[in-house]
Amino acid sequence: QVPLVESGGGLVQPGGSLRLSCAASGSIFSRYAMGWYRQAPGKQRELVARFTRDGMPNYADSVKGRFTISRDNAKNTVYLQMNSLKPEDTAVYYCNADRVFSPIWGQGTQVTVSS
Repeated sequence: QVPLVESGGGLVQPGGSLRLSCAASGSIFSRYAMGWYRQAPGKQRELVARFTRDGMPNYADSVKGRFTISRDNAKNTVYLQMNSLKPEDTAVYYCNADRVFSPIWGQGTQVTVSS
């Protein structure tokens, strides 16, 4: 069983929107803080948005005001709503469960912002 499964990536024009979803197993979703990271070609993986351990959302400066992280506890799913997308948002987006010493990663979903 794959612990984290992302979906919702794709090709979108600049200024457009996408919503990513990450479905987690119940034990992971309830035990660990969840978040989203991304990795562009030739760059290191970076934080996009996450929930802190006390449940507060936290965003990278580059996405503040454009992206929103949310969660549906009944569905064990975390979302990333991405608005006003820019070409520099192009990357593989990864869902993450913040397990100490051994974080859990999804397989990634490609987001491409291009006209």
